[in-house]
Amino acid sequence: MKAQPSHPQLSLGKLCSCLLAAILLAGLGVSAGAQQKTETLYKRLGGYDAIAAVTDDFIGRLIADKQLSRFFTGASTDSKKRIRQLVVDQICAATGGPCVYIGRSMKASHEGLGITESDWQAAVGHLVASLDKFKVAQKEKDELLGAVSTLKPDIVAPPAANK
Repeated sequence: MKAQPSHPQLSLGKLCSCLLAAILLAGLGVSAGAQQKTETLYKRLGGYDAIAAVTDDFIGRLIADKQLSRFFTGASTDSKKRIRQLVVDQICAATGGPCVYIGRSMKASHEGLGITESDWQAAVGHLVASLDKFKVAQKEKDELLGAVSTLKPDIVAPPAANK
């Protein structure tokens, strides 16, 4: 007669199932930790409502600026609301949020407006002021400004076009 082991034997199937479960659980833990470290800029900015609040302040500053208000002259209240929504959607999408930007390209949207380097710098200054007003951390501010700066070639008219 064979002696019984002091612990029950695991079948190969049960052993594989246990190992698979352990690996999956460990993977979920690593995945959750990695997810926290690589949170989207959208989430780090505070999500949709925070982006909308910054955008509202930013658009208000642009419209109130004597140098930049000419770009909004003749725009109806409804048109200004549409511009605002397009900006919110574009920032939301560009920062990893759930929004979809359905507007025209930056080149098509700004072509013929004669936006100068000085206009660009004034607008960026207003965006920084809006981000500062809402106490956006420097890292997130730098990331957002980096993303916005990639749009500059499509927004600012070449110097020859501004003469």
